[in-house]
Amino acid sequence: MKRPSSNGKFIANCSFGKDSLATIILAIKHEEPLDEAVYCEVMFDENTSGEVPEHKDFIHNVAIPRLAQWGIKTVVLRSEKNYVSCFTRKILRGSKIGKISAFPLCGKCSIQRDCKIPPIEKYKRELGGDVTQYLGIAKDETDRLMRLDGINKVSLLDRYGITEAMAFELCRAENLLSPIYAYTDRGGCWFCPNAKRKELRHLYDFHPALWARMLLLQALPNKATERFNRTQKFSDIDYQFRIADENQIKEEKP
Repeated sequence: MKRPSSNGKFIANCSFGKDSLATIILAIKHEEPLDEAVYCEVMFDENTSGEVPEHKDFIHNVAIPRLAQWGIKTVVLRSEKNYVSCFTRKILRGSKIGKISAFPLCGKCSIQRDCKIPPIEKYKRELGGDVTQYLGIAKDETDRLMRLDGINKVSLLDRYGITEAMAFELCRAENLLSPIYAYTDRGGCWFCPNAKRKELRHLYDFHPALWARMLLLQALPNKATERFNRTQKFSDIDYQFRIADENQIKEEKP
């Protein structure tokens, strides 16, 4: 790998999904300068990770050790804020003053804004000088690429013509695919309002304790919004899954 420039740092923003890991693989393959991988772990509360447990295990027991074998240090960051603290924060102005903020809006991720971006930006400032970030944005993610400045924020996937499907194959070739790809094509916190049905069903089936935590939040009074996503309460989704299971049991009975 090329030696990083003495004029600044080169860091890879890494969620340990296929696109960010493929970015690191490309940096190694093409001898791009890279000082370290930077991972910001969004937390549900002070002690509970926002990562789906299988992905958390993959990050700490598979991916970070592999990067270490390649000579790449991983910096793990966390915010002082977490999902629960943001959820229960009281609104201080506007028509919903006095209510708790509750579920974040779909599309505009306030959890990413409050819990993920600030620690990374703070860390960049601490590094001092020029910092170049490698972001895992694939060649076929045109809208996201248009928002990059191409100087301090760079997509190696775009530079080398790598699509999302190609990034998947790069990671699979290195045995660096998170187990989440067995049931979804995207990563995200287990409480994400943009989660697809399969992701929610996986949480319901395999992580009932985490599912129960969301139902407890749904039951809190004086919320600014009752909806978990654009159309449903979390309790509505829970009810639908329970009814589906009951119907399946009835069908399987002789």
